[in-house]
Amino acid sequence: MDPIDLDQELTRAALPQAVLAVLNHGESHGYAIAEVLRLYGFSRLKGGTLYPLLKRLEDQGFVEHTWQHDHAGPGRKQFTLTEQGRRELERTATAWRRMSQALTEIRTTRQERP
Repeated sequence: MDPIDLDQELTRAALPQAVLAVLNHGESHGYAIAEVLRLYGFSRLKGGTLYPLLKRLEDQGFVEHTWQHDHAGPGRKQFTLTEQGRRELERTATAWRRMSQALTEIRTTRQERP
């Protein structure tokens, strides 16, 4: 059995919340979102991961996009967090804190064996 790359698994679990958190600061396009995420340690992030995630978040009503057209090049999607997305960010942040607390307690509390 192959070992699980927990860093990759944790990144995959945290990525939707991280994208919502970036958009909580204002609208942005995909490449800029990826750059912010890389600054915070999401170093292996690829477009083949980010853009399908943005589509899923949009399908769920958490983000929406508008097209921004530039005379110098092709248009690009500008993503914005919706009110439902803000609520989801708060909900997932709370869930993440609870999980972190539970893991800390499991790691630091001596468990009696049954």
